[in-house]
Amino acid sequence: MAAEMASEKEGGIVKKGHEEGLKLAVSLLKKFELPEGLLPLANVIEVGYVESTGYVWIVQQTKVEHLFKMIGKLVRYDTEISAYIEKKKIKKLKGVKAKELMLWPAVSEATVDDSPTGKIHLKGLAGISKTFPVEAFAAAQ
Repeated sequence: MAAEMASEKEGGIVKKGHEEGLKLAVSLLKKFELPEGLLPLANVIEVGYVESTGYVWIVQQTKVEHLFKMIGKLVRYDTEISAYIEKKKIKKLKGVKAKELMLWPAVSEATVDDSPTGKIHLKGLAGISKTFPVEAFAAAQ
């Protein structure tokens, strides 16, 4: 597993520390037209991005639970998050779960519609799919 992750990270841009890591994470969300508040991170250790594959990874000191108030969704971000990012889409997302009743199913994909719908679709590994307004994931949320 560690060797597999190391090969995915090969050739990547790496930013260490909370401030620099957060800047890279936010810049990637902007670049790929995703809501800036989609990843409310805390105590970032490292953020990396491999442009040739779209692979991105985030390491933070502790898990983060964030309530997106506009939609009443509690989301848990693990200490290690990884995904493949492309325009308006995050695929193969690992390390993110959204509370659904008493369960915490993993969120595996996020896709933003082209305007004017203003919708984001979150898909879970269990086949659960939910649609929300993009503004629910704005940076101020």
